[in-house]
Amino acid sequence: MKQELKSERSRRQILDAALELFSHRGYGATSVRDIADSAGVSTGNVYHHFTDKESIYNSIFEEYWSAISSPDFPFNKALASGVFPDNLEALGWAAEQSVRQYRKQIALIYVDVVEFDGRHIRRFYADMSQRFEIFIDAHGRAEVERRLRPGVSPVAAVMLATRFFLNFFSVEILFGVKDHFGKATDQTIKEISDILRRGMLRDEELAKTATSPMKVAAKPAKLR
Repeated sequence: MKQELKSERSRRQILDAALELFSHRGYGATSVRDIADSAGVSTGNVYHHFTDKESIYNSIFEEYWSAISSPDFPFNKALASGVFPDNLEALGWAAEQSVRQYRKQIALIYVDVVEFDGRHIRRFYADMSQRFEIFIDAHGRAEVERRLRPGVSPVAAVMLATRFFLNFFSVEILFGVKDHFGKATDQTIKEISDILRRGMLRDEELAKTATSPMKVAAKPAKLR
């Protein structure tokens, strides 16, 4: 048992060191030797736990995917604690907490886009709508549908709010751009929550769009 704990501790040290290095230096600029030195273990110890550098990289992502699917993930707790879209402000602040807690893993997503053309994260995003379908079914789809206007998909509505808040705080926290909407964060969350709930058109303008023929935008010509 003591040996198992020691082994698990060294594995944890390796993953934590690799996350720190990958998220700051990138994947290509980080070697197994760098990870071993940062973790305070030998390279042999690294290879005892992982077959190669990419398996370390994959393990970090697998842990992150597991974390954000967990009921304990801050955003999931907020989404389950109230009825959407009544809880939009709570979702906004939960997104901030989520990004702060997992900022290194989120930074790694950008690394994956740049160095791997998004290969490691593509599967996760491709399955996102299915995971939201399951989540909404488990947390009162009928009540969400009752609050939304006819024709609005609960999954699309929740995903829109989720992506907005997480991207907003990624810019604010990862990129260090404070108040990039030109106002304080709490005011932005309040204002965007109101827009998400009520839309952005005045009632009379909304009525015009409802009675006017639908205009279909022409597709842009393909670049040759």
